[in-house]
Amino acid sequence: MLDPNLVLSSTVFTLIAVLYLRQRFSKRGTEYTWPLPPGPKRLPLIGNLLDMPKHLEWVTFRKWARDLGKTLAVCRHPLLTTVPSSLDSDIIYLDLLGNHVVILDSFEAANDLLEKRSSRYSSRTQFTMANELVGWDFNFGFKAYGEDWRQCRKLFHHEFHPVASRRFQPREIKATNQFLRALLETPEDYVEHLRHMAGAITLGIAYGLDIKPHDDPYVKLSEQGVHALLTATIPGAFLVDTLPFLKYVPSWFPGAGFQKKAKEWRELATIMRDMPFQAAKQAFTEGSDGTSFTYSRLAKINSESDVELEEKYIKSVAGTMYAAGADSTVSALAFFILAMLHNPSALAKGQEEIDRVVGNGRLPDFGDEESLPYISAIVKEVLRWDSVTPIAIPHLSTTDDVYKGYFIPAGTMIIPNAWSMLHNENHYPDPFAFNPDRFMKDGKLDKSVKDPAAAAFGFGRRICPGRYMAFQSVWIAIASMVATLDIKKAVDERGNTIEPSGEHVSTLVCMPAPFKCSIKARSASAVALIQSTEKDQ
Repeated sequence: MLDPNLVLSSTVFTLIAVLYLRQRFSKRGTEYTWPLPPGPKRLPLIGNLLDMPKHLEWVTFRKWARDLGKTLAVCRHPLLTTVPSSLDSDIIYLDLLGNHVVILDSFEAANDLLEKRSSRYSSRTQFTMANELVGWDFNFGFKAYGEDWRQCRKLFHHEFHPVASRRFQPREIKATNQFLRALLETPEDYVEHLRHMAGAITLGIAYGLDIKPHDDPYVKLSEQGVHALLTATIPGAFLVDTLPFLKYVPSWFPGAGFQKKAKEWRELATIMRDMPFQAAKQAFTEGSDGTSFTYSRLAKINSESDVELEEKYIKSVAGTMYAAGADSTVSALAFFILAMLHNPSALAKGQEEIDRVVGNGRLPDFGDEESLPYISAIVKEVLRWDSVTPIAIPHLSTTDDVYKGYFIPAGTMIIPNAWSMLHNENHYPDPFAFNPDRFMKDGKLDKSVKDPAAAAFGFGRRICPGRYMAFQSVWIAIASMVATLDIKKAVDERGNTIEPSGEHVSTLVCMPAPFKCSIKARSASAVALIQSTEKDQ
């Protein structure tokens, strides 16, 4: 009797060989005319599969860019049309079992391809694991470029452009005030409080739902579902994304553990898509709420509408907000708290600005933003210093292209290394230091410094459509924390300072590893100010 493991191994090896040869020679003539971009040395059949990092991918990608740049400086292909402006290669090629991957390491390359040539680079890599097996194909951030994506994008932009986003500011302030009150009670649980605040904002804006003060089922569902999503979309994390035929392997087959995970995660994705939408639809039927995205869009459906299609788009956009908004907000604010431990002078400068402009008789609000440039500089530096999405969601090229003398085949996964761009010494001197002053000049925001939003929220036609709302959520939370709190390193029972580890939890959205800190109200008047917000809720 044949060993099933041997049969599987032999079958997979044969299919890999066929796939590799087909991919390798399908563009034979073009590839011999123009070279592929530089990259790590490839092995036969598997290419760079073994080179793919499992943790902090963006750091490895940057190292490759620098190492390859030094090589290019002394050894150049005769057809290359440009000379690198620095000892970095801003475009790197990987071969993953015959699948093409290109990593972009600079603002210039990202702008040239994803902005100026957006018609060729605006589709998405279709993750077999996340989209087909787990069921996240409803998330329009992952949809291929086409009519479905365009309709969802249009709908989102209509409700969340800069002016329209302002109608959600009261919800953001309410959630921020609840967060401050929770911190007064149990500051050591700051991450849990951050998740609750982010959940209150996204669920309120997307569906008009008010969440429970503790152990809210929607917040718990979001934590579980989004963790599954972020794990499923890490490039190279699941072999089925490289070899899609593996999706047909049954879950009982040796080595098919991914199928069991997919089944579990699919249930979470389905509940996340349907449960809050049905609650919002019920509220709409009863005539309650009135301000949420779902309510607004349901109200626009009329007798001439395709109700099923319209509800599909509403559910897709609301579900995308539910999934995308919460974790990114938590990550940004966790990095802010960590940054204050490393640079207490930045916190002191922010407090001085708020005391001078706002005073201590009220909390800052959105009307103060233009008068608080240093607070805005802190927010910009938070987005730059430790990127929430160090490698942006991959794009997909839809046609063959040549860039700087390098051939980029159609069907190439394009990975922008946003972290590397935001740590480029040419744009941000001393890039690993947290320094909001880099964005300031003569007491005002320095417009000549590249805005981190150019990389932090994605690129081209796939830039995050909720970026305005996301920025204002982070801004009001940081302004309120700076106004009322002192954030310092924790000390142990012997009085020794506890240093944060500096480690990261690495998925599509990056988080600092759990760290201890001391969060206390600045004064008795700050306590009273925070507590006074309860009567306004």
